[in-house]
Amino acid sequence: MLATTLLFMASALHTGARPIDPEAIGSYSAGCLKNGMALPLTGPGYQVIRSKRLRYYGHPDLIHYLQGLANQTRMAGMPDLYIADLAMARGGPFTSGHRSHQTGLDADIWFRMANRPISKWEQDAPKEWALIDEPSYRVLPGRFGPEQLNLLRLAANKPEVARIFINPVLKGEVCKRAADEPWVAKLRPWVGHFSHFHVRLRCPAGSPDCQPQAPIPPGNGCGAELASWLKDKPQLPKVSGINKMPILPARCGN
Repeated sequence: MLATTLLFMASALHTGARPIDPEAIGSYSAGCLKNGMALPLTGPGYQVIRSKRLRYYGHPDLIHYLQGLANQTRMAGMPDLYIADLAMARGGPFTSGHRSHQTGLDADIWFRMANRPISKWEQDAPKEWALIDEPSYRVLPGRFGPEQLNLLRLAANKPEVARIFINPVLKGEVCKRAADEPWVAKLRPWVGHFSHFHVRLRCPAGSPDCQPQAPIPPGNGCGAELASWLKDKPQLPKVSGINKMPILPARCGN
């Protein structure tokens, strides 16, 4: 967080203006972002994919988090991360895809890493590296290994992380290997997420109009809660066309 603060101060000194505090406003699915930052498209330990979507903005806390995570994974000897959707420059709803990612506090990180590199011609529409066979709802052999587990561990083991959305089958794999580790409780089963996980940060300081989610239930989520998700093999609903516009807070200017 110190690095982010210094960056804002340096920018203000250069322009002669006072630093403008960033804010996440509203809820994750009906909100906006004020004075956010762009994540540089490449950096130590990561690269942004699908950059033509212009969804690489976030609250400075999120930018700092992602850069810190990439530095950790790099120091652990892991391949570079592929980072997909964050938020648009001013947050708000996307015209397609996610219904969240509106306050600059959400980010998608692929399980596919740079040891399976994305070619230049693939940058705008890279092939997703699914970890699960959808018809059978089972993990594909060799897809969820020690690197994927350690990536989740490093991503979740930070106090600013509120939760991480992950496919129920992958949550089950984590429960088999690391059920006793406290961070496992932050992994919340959700439909889809066959090839990536979705990090969500807590409401940051200085964002009084940010609406937090309810606390995570007690326990690690590896018992009856997970079993209820796996029972009927839930699938992600198809999203087509423009998403229904949510009612945004007045401060978002809608």
